[in-house]
Amino acid sequence: MTRMATVGEWIEGARPRTLPNAVAPVLAGCGAAAQLDAFSWWRSLLALLVALGLIVGVNFANDYSDGVRGTDAERVGPLRLVGSGAASPKAVLAAALASFAAAALFGLVLVLVTGQWWLIAAGAACLAGAWFYTGGSRPYGYAGFGEVAVFVFFGLAAVLGTVYVQAGGVSWEALGAAVAVGSLSMAVLVANNLRDIPTDRVAGKITLAVRLGDAGTRRLYLILVTAPFVVTVTLGLAHPVTLIGLLAGALLITPVRTITRGRDGLDLIPVLRDTGFAMLAWAVLTGAALAVAGSPL
Repeated sequence: MTRMATVGEWIEGARPRTLPNAVAPVLAGCGAAAQLDAFSWWRSLLALLVALGLIVGVNFANDYSDGVRGTDAERVGPLRLVGSGAASPKAVLAAALASFAAAALFGLVLVLVTGQWWLIAAGAACLAGAWFYTGGSRPYGYAGFGEVAVFVFFGLAAVLGTVYVQAGGVSWEALGAAVAVGSLSMAVLVANNLRDIPTDRVAGKITLAVRLGDAGTRRLYLILVTAPFVVTVTLGLAHPVTLIGLLAGALLITPVRTITRGRDGLDLIPVLRDTGFAMLAWAVLTGAALAVAGSPL
């Protein structure tokens, strides 16, 4: 019999360690909007609520879909509600749908205030991407496309969307920030899937990490965490103040060592946390620097 999950288990099931993936792109987008002299605190807040609703929703949806498939039967990592029996599949599905509904509601408010009705289609694409990551009969997360989706939705769409609903357009600086945040967000998932290679392979979940293998996945992680600092140097050519973003690299020293030394299993869990913090630090530093930089050249 499935027992009733505690509040603490529900919070853990929402995977709070992934929240930087939602917060960082909005912060970077706020900085890019401020650079365009278009910052709006309440539109930024709505964008943040959309992002948080989506990421909590996808985490619960992932928990539900993997749980009913049996993918989480043998799991190394944080608690999964369905797989552990802490909560019923129906309850976790309801939590996912409620989170998606909240994201849709806040997104609709942004559509109404901007008058950009095409954003409804963009929002629908984000919701579909969140559900079909592990949901449906042919989830794309099981075919190696999850990392690309994270780059698109929590990098490009989240950063550029945050800028667009405030400025009515985007800048090349915003695009650079979107690529940087998307790369770090993708690196978080790559580290997660590196940890899960053995169990995912057995369960038939063919992630990009399973396709690349252990060594290839570690190389990909290193490429992804390097990309934001290439963006930083590029931004610095036009706005030297943005070079402050290089300081975020200090937070990646430990996770990079863990990856390069071949650690696996539970040893990789801190890599997710530290990579997320580095992404958040990069977004804060670079967003603030872009705001200070003023109008684009």
